[in-house]
Amino acid sequence: MKLSVVIPIYNEEENINPLYDELKAVLNTLEHEHEIVFVDDGSRDNSLALLEKIQQQDDKVVVVSFRRNFGQTAAMSAGFDYATGDVIATLDGDMQNDPHDLPMFLTKMAEGYDLVSGWRYKRQDPFLNRRLPSMIANKIISIVTGVHLHDYGCTLKTFRKEITQGIHLYGEMHRFIPAIASGVGSRIAEVRANHRPRRFGTSKYGISRTLRVVLDLMTVKFLLTFSTRPIHIFGMLGLASGGLGFAVALVMTVQRTFFGMPLADRPLLLLAVLLIFMGIQFVSIGLLGELQVRTYHESQNKPIYVVRKVFGKQEGK
Repeated sequence: MKLSVVIPIYNEEENINPLYDELKAVLNTLEHEHEIVFVDDGSRDNSLALLEKIQQQDDKVVVVSFRRNFGQTAAMSAGFDYATGDVIATLDGDMQNDPHDLPMFLTKMAEGYDLVSGWRYKRQDPFLNRRLPSMIANKIISIVTGVHLHDYGCTLKTFRKEITQGIHLYGEMHRFIPAIASGVGSRIAEVRANHRPRRFGTSKYGISRTLRVVLDLMTVKFLLTFSTRPIHIFGMLGLASGGLGFAVALVMTVQRTFFGMPLADRPLLLLAVLLIFMGIQFVSIGLLGELQVRTYHESQNKPIYVVRKVFGKQEGK
């Protein structure tokens, strides 16, 4: 088995050499062949020069350099693309993830799991602006996606290569990888990981990311539940809206016809018309979504299922 370690880097010049030395010491104790894939996410300090020097001294290091800062999700995606290992591990470049935890993760993978996610059990970050928002976000993500993890934000994870090949990341979706992977039937485990305080540099995370996470969570939930049947969500909304509007209009028609109640001065009539038109629009969006889904899958010959393994020989296959 070959292990690839993917590390996104953004302005971490003080951490690069200590991280490499510590990680290399751990990898050299493993029986597996290994490589380290550093992804420089448009750093403005001396990070890229340090990475290039390391690569010149170690042919098991790969350095991918972005033209500008595209964000951690893009860096992770690039790392997956350039990694050649059977198992891929991801680490933060700030040295807060402990490389000595990797053997424990690989042992867990050997039990048959497709993805092992870290849980920063004793997180070394400020409570109000880092840990508290993270705790709330993790709870919401677990409830919405149905994949219950204590710590979605921990970068320390290990994946089987085939899992990463089927995942396409956008926005801030790197934190939702376990939820996305669960959508293709991946076996997921979570283990407690050592978390260390940041020694050098400054954090690239802030409270502003919370809103982006919420928006991406809505996208992930839609993709997990309705990506192949958008008419089911938009159609149900359309039927509910249109049905309610029709019922209100029917009641008002009966009141006008049999009881002589006026309609012109009643805002309820406008509400009924609005609900009916909203229902038509929702159903139309659902039908357009169905056409888009079919175009997406058929034009790329993209399957709507994922096979884990086939046992036995099949004639004609």
